[in-house]
Formats: sequence, C-alpha cells, structure tokens
Amino acid sequence: MSEHITLAHGNGGRHMRELIEGVFARHLADPALDVQVDAAHIAVPPGDLFITTDGFTVKPLEFPGGDIGALAVHGTVNDLAVAGAIPLYLTVNAFIEEGLPFTTLERLVASLARAAREARVRVVAGDTKVVPRGEGSGLYLATSGVGVRRPELQLGLAHIRAGDVLLVSGPVGDHGTAVMLAREQFGLRGDLQSDAACVYPLTAALHDLPGLRFMRDPTRGGLATVAHEIARACQLGVRLYEEAIPVRDPVRAVCDMLGYDPYYLACEGRVVAVVEAAAAEVALQRWRMLPQGNAAAIIGTLETGHRHVVLQTLLGGERLLEELEDDPLPRIC
Repeated sequence: MSEHITLAHGNGGRHMRELIEGVFARHLADPALDVQVDAAHIAVPPGDLFITTDGFTVKPLEFPGGDIGALAVHGTVNDLAVAGAIPLYLTVNAFIEEGLPFTTLERLVASLARAAREARVRVVAGDTKVVPRGEGSGLYLATSGVGVRRPELQLGLAHIRAGDVLLVSGPVGDHGTAVMLAREQFGLRGDLQSDAACVYPLTAALHDLPGLRFMRDPTRGGLATVAHEIARACQLGVRLYEEAIPVRDPVRAVCDMLGYDPYYLACEGRVVAVVEAAAAEVALQRWRMLPQGNAAAIIGTLETGHRHVVLQTLLGGERLLEELEDDPLPRIC
C-alpha cells in the first residue's frame, strides 16, 4: 500500500478494496459491518424514530482535544441526543483528497471508531470517494445518525413558555477558540482544549425531568445563535446574564485581543436546555453531578414585551446580541 492516498483508491478496484478493508473496516471492527453489500439491516427498538445528517470540514484535521473523526461522531450523536433520542446507528461517507498521508487517515478513522464505541453507537454503513489534489482539505466526512426516543418524551421549541429558564452545561466558546489557536494564523498559541464530546449523558440526565422543554447543542454560531432560534420561533425575548455565563479565561482573552464574541463561538460538547422555572435547580444539580456538567449554570430567562436577545452586562446595563450575519471564523465544524 502506498504512503499517500491516490486517485486509484477511488476507482472501485483493488486499491479501493484495500483502503476500505485495511483502514475503515479494520478500525470499525464490527462483525455486522459487511463491506460486500450496499445496504445494512438495522434493528430498531420500540419508540419514535429519529434521523439526522451532518457534514464536517474542520481545518486543521487534528486540533487540541479532538479531530475530524471524533468530531463527526460527536456532532451526529449530539444532534440525536438533544432531540431526546438514544443514539443507535451511524453511517459515514469519507471524501478523501489525493495526497493525504495514510498515517493521517489511519489516525482519524481510529479516532472515529473510538468515539463511536465510547458513545455506544454502531457504524453500519459508509462510502469512500477520492477527489483530486487541491479539491479538498484533506478529508471531508458526511454522516447520518439514527436513534429512538420514548413517545412520552415531548421536546421542542413549541413547548417553550414565558418565564422558562435557560441553562448551559459548561463553558462556551472552547471549541471555536481551540481550533483557531491550532491554526496559529494570528500568531497565537495556547493549550486550550476543544470541548468536543458526546453529550448523551447530559441529555439523558434530564429525560424524566418534569418541565423539560427543549435542548440544543450550540455548534455553529454558538450560544447566541441558539438564543436567536428560540426568540424567533417562540416570539419571546431571551435575556442572558453575563455574570452567569461560564467562559474560560483563555477564551475571553483571545476574544478580547481579536475582537470576537465568545457567545457566537462554536461548542461541540455543550447543551443548552430550556426548562420551566420550578425545575431549573433540579436540572442544574443533575448536570453538576456529571463530569461534563460540573460547570453548568443557569444563564437566562424567557420574557414577554420584546423579541430580542438581550445580554444583561456585568455593569448592570443591556446589550443586544444581534443575529449572526458574517462568519466569525473559517469553518470549524
């Protein structure tokens, strides 16, 4: 096998077979993953079926705290988890650029497989394509996920009411800042780790909580974009409290230097939840009992009288958080 991906690895012949069997099938190591067939049979337990799909184009492919392989699993599993579903199955499509070193591909696929095992999901189908040199960023991944939710668990924007409370499971902006630092494009370096992780333990902790209305993972566009989604859909105002929103000092320092706002930076291992006010403290304590949620906080409320996202500042003033228009960073997920 050559040291780099070539166009021959996508031609359907021996090299492609060696790529699929020697890298993907070997690392995924699931007896049910039959690379000789074009469709997979899956057994789905009783419940409401959920499906999601996503694409991943992060650069660099590997960054402090994660890589595109693990990120593809976490991103897809998390979309199912915040819908209240139990993630079960994944499919993975890999678009590999000619010239990518095999050692890099091995690390990324191994990381993907490890993240899937940790999230207790099975990769049951997939495909590979090779694009000519210069037409990709090394590796793009496209995924789909399948999960099941209990019928009695009803979540969604339509359930949100005035007076409800917003919580976040941990500090915001870690992922966006970590990826930016990994690029070293601003002459900055740091040891901040991405928050990329499977959030299912966080969402499962709230499944039986009366008053749970809605959950979302604040990925592209960050916390502020989730707040705008809520305000727009519910025709309510969202008030966020600056003193309550957890932001790590390195994230705040980088944002201060470069003019970014941490509330718009992507997270890949956090959950924003909306619960009725009477359930807020119980939800907070459940999250804080988990390693991923030990820095969880109550950060805002839903209110009538306006339809804006308002940040109540540390000095007691107010600042409107406008809906994101320009991309604050090159693609990071």
